[in-house]
Amino acid sequence: FAPAALPLASGGRALARTPGLALLRVQVKPEGEGFSGKLVGDTYQAQRFYVRSDRIMELVAASFPFLFRAGFGALTNGWSIRIEKDDASKYAFARFGGYMTVEDSKISQFARPSLPVQLYEFEGCPFCRKVREAVAILDLDVEFKPCPMNGPTYRPEAMLKGGKRQFPYLVDPNTNTAMYESDAIINYLFDTYGPGAADVSWFLKGPIAIITAGLALVPSNIITLAGGYKTSELPAEPLTVWGYEASPFSKVVRETMVELEIPHIWKSCARGSPKRQQLFEMTKTFQVPFLEDPNTGTKMFESAEIVDYLRATYQK
Repeated sequence: FAPAALPLASGGRALARTPGLALLRVQVKPEGEGFSGKLVGDTYQAQRFYVRSDRIMELVAASFPFLFRAGFGALTNGWSIRIEKDDASKYAFARFGGYMTVEDSKISQFARPSLPVQLYEFEGCPFCRKVREAVAILDLDVEFKPCPMNGPTYRPEAMLKGGKRQFPYLVDPNTNTAMYESDAIINYLFDTYGPGAADVSWFLKGPIAIITAGLALVPSNIITLAGGYKTSELPAEPLTVWGYEASPFSKVVRETMVELEIPHIWKSCARGSPKRQQLFEMTKTFQVPFLEDPNTGTKMFESAEIVDYLRATYQK
């Protein structure tokens, strides 16, 4: 993994060629002036727990689902933790006194889809939220096709494929399965890519799940999602985002991608996910969200800067 350059979106400039990993650090300019990037060192770096002042309210609103949903979507199935001697080549949630935490799960015991499962959904929908939590628990890669209110692309496409104006709508190219109904989708995912539907928590299905998921989304619906679809230019290829459902920083990026109807491959990496080690090896750190845009070659951390990049590149 050694990109030659990390170009910015239109209005920016390409970064200098580098033989190793490169960092795209976005510096936000006053509104209307776009942004520019600069190379910092020879590895990707990220600011841990960094919150930009103009994004505080969005992040506060995005934190409500974690509280109302009791952290669902933060841990993979069978998550466990232990202490071992420190190994700098391995991802660890914490390091101390020559030791490190090692997190594990049962994910390696489950079948993995060869192709990403496709989901037509949107952020402000509590039924969709439940399915995304199941995706995190099962550590699945999903191709999201965002369907914001009045979206001109994927809402009509879902209607054409499934015949209903209803979300979420799942299409699994691995098994030629297509289905509506969040509880049925969750059962299917657990049966096909997990320990079985009998292992689905009562907090993931049923009326309590819908009520708590609905209440959790109210702040974000008021602050960031009230406008629905924002006119955008569709990318030629889906973007890739590393994140997980319980992360408020990942959520604000997803909200923007839904508003702009940007298709994206979601590399779910909740606690216990093997993909945490993959991202650690690729970037020499672990932090989410992490964006990869194959259309421009851009790779970047930091939710606020990712949102700025998406709007500058794809919003009309």
